[in-house]
Amino acid sequence: MAQIDIRVLKTMEEMLLVQQLEEVVWGMGAIPVHQTLTAVKNGGLIIGAFDREKLVGFSYGFPGYKNKETYLCSHMLGIHPDYQVRGIGKKLKDEQLIVAKEMGYKLITWTFDPLESRNAYLNIAKLYGIVDTYIENCYGEMSDGINAGLPTDRLQVEWRITSERVQEKWMPHGIIFKNLFQTVFSDENLPVLVEPDLFDPTEQGYEVPIPQQFQAMKTASPKTALKWRLQIRKIIQTLFSKGYALVSVRKTEDPVNYYQFVQKSTIPLQTEEK
Repeated sequence: MAQIDIRVLKTMEEMLLVQQLEEVVWGMGAIPVHQTLTAVKNGGLIIGAFDREKLVGFSYGFPGYKNKETYLCSHMLGIHPDYQVRGIGKKLKDEQLIVAKEMGYKLITWTFDPLESRNAYLNIAKLYGIVDTYIENCYGEMSDGINAGLPTDRLQVEWRITSERVQEKWMPHGIIFKNLFQTVFSDENLPVLVEPDLFDPTEQGYEVPIPQQFQAMKTASPKTALKWRLQIRKIIQTLFSKGYALVSVRKTEDPVNYYQFVQKSTIPLQTEEK
């Protein structure tokens, strides 16, 4: 693979490159360049990944403020289809962490689809974010290929970049993750989630299965995909309401991976003192 260069983007010409790549990645209208340029001049951050002079990936974030805390809202991470699954997303996020810390940020947030386990693996298992917020139909009805046909539910990542969780790559140890959920195969040979009659979480940790190839499932059986959406919405919301947070993703050779949840109070999220 060619050398990929990562750098911060600041100029109008670079904003135009981002706009062009947006349209390639999502197949829909891009953010106006006057907005992205204004954002980077006022606490925002756009980072690009280049193959020589070709922009092949970018991350875009702008300042957010909630509960008396300022943070970087990382709104988009896009990789050119020809360059996906090459670790470029991880490189962009690593640089985002470094530059955001230099800018004075301690928290970065973004969202992802609860049923996209590949995205979850990057966000949680490799970047050491955590999740305890579920947003139903976050963007309303969307018509692009990735989102069309289903409620746009999202999980919101909390990436506390100066915490022990991130800086020391903290993971829970000695936790027994209870799995009360089974999967069987449908007539279309797709995994189907079987829920227990009662789910009232009180254990140290829980595992919840998530399909590995959700976009393929949507194409093969929209009905099955919708059922997964509604079931996972209910299960994860139940866990969050009981104080649990998504802290890891266990990959398998099966058609499902597993989200791992522990009590949020056990995760070291405070800023490290130097």
